[in-house]
Amino acid sequence: MKKINVAIIGIGHLGSRHLKVYSELNKLVNLVGVCDVKEDRTERLARHYRVPFFENYQELIGKVDAVNICVPTTLHHKIGKFFLENNVHTFIEKPITMNVAQADELIALAQKTNLKLQVGHVERFNSAFMAIKHFTKHPLFIECHRLNKFPNRSLDIGVVMDLMIHDLDIILGVNNSPIKDFHAVGINVLTAMEDIASVRVVFENGCVCNLTASRVSDEVMRKIRIFTVDSYISLDYVKQEAYIYRKHNDLISKHALPIQKEEPLKEELKSFIECVRDDKPPLVSGVEGRNAVKLALEICASIKTSQNQIAQRIKMATLPQK
Repeated sequence: MKKINVAIIGIGHLGSRHLKVYSELNKLVNLVGVCDVKEDRTERLARHYRVPFFENYQELIGKVDAVNICVPTTLHHKIGKFFLENNVHTFIEKPITMNVAQADELIALAQKTNLKLQVGHVERFNSAFMAIKHFTKHPLFIECHRLNKFPNRSLDIGVVMDLMIHDLDIILGVNNSPIKDFHAVGINVLTAMEDIASVRVVFENGCVCNLTASRVSDEVMRKIRIFTVDSYISLDYVKQEAYIYRKHNDLISKHALPIQKEEPLKEELKSFIECVRDDKPPLVSGVEGRNAVKLALEICASIKTSQNQIAQRIKMATLPQK
C-alpha cells in the first residue's frame, strides 16, 4: 500500500494535534515536514517527532503529495492557493477562507487540477454524529449549544467563524433546504469581535434552528438536539453520546444509541489520506466549507449591523435635550 507524503503548515494549537495524529498514522503516511514561523517551538516538536523542519512552506514542493494547513484563517487562501497551483492535495482547517470569493477560487483550482480539497469540520467525524445520521431525515426543529472557555487563540475571527461555524456546517448538511431567513444577535466581551452569539435560522421547508455559541463560558459544552415528527435525538459531541427519544401513545421512551468511540480528528485525517490514496471525494469538500463560511459571514454582518444600530440609539439617548 502506497504511503502518502504529508506535511503540516502551522504548528499551533491545532497543528500540534495534527502532528500527533499523523505520527500515529504511520502506516498510511510519511510525515515529511512541519513548517511554522515560530521556529523554536516548531523545531522542538520536529525533534520530538523526528520530522524535518522547514522555515518556508514553499520548500516543500516536490516533497509532498498532500498538506495540512493549520495557520490563522487570514492565511488560508494564500497558502492553499500556492499548494493547489503546485499540484498538492490540500486539507485546510475551518473556516476554509475569510470570504466566499477566496473559497470559490480554491474550489475552482481543486476542480481544475483534479485535487482533493478538504475542510476541517471535525464534528462530521464525531462517532456520535456518525451514529445518528440516518435518524435525522426531515427535521422540524434543531437546537445547538457550543460553549467554550476563552481560548487566547483564533482571535482574528469572532465566535461565529470560530465555533458556531461547526454547527452551521452540521445543520446545512442535516437539513437539505435553502434558508428563508435568520435573526442574529452578538456581544463583544473580551475582543473586538463577537464573543457570544445567538442565531435563529428558518429554512424554506419549515425547519427552525436555534444556535448559541460562546467563547467566554465557565463550562465546555457541545450539544445538538434534533426533533422530528415523533422523536428527537440528543447528542453530546464531547462525551460522544447520543440518545433517541420516541413517542409511543402517551409515553416517551429513551434509548442510548450504540457508539464505538473514536478520536474525531484521527478519523478526519485518516479519511483525508484515504481520499487522496483512493481518489475518493472528501466528506467535507471545499463546497461544504464554502457554504458554511457564506452563512457565517452573513450572520456576522447581521450582528455588526445590529450592534451599530444599538450603539446609535444609545448615543442619541445620551445627547443633551434642547
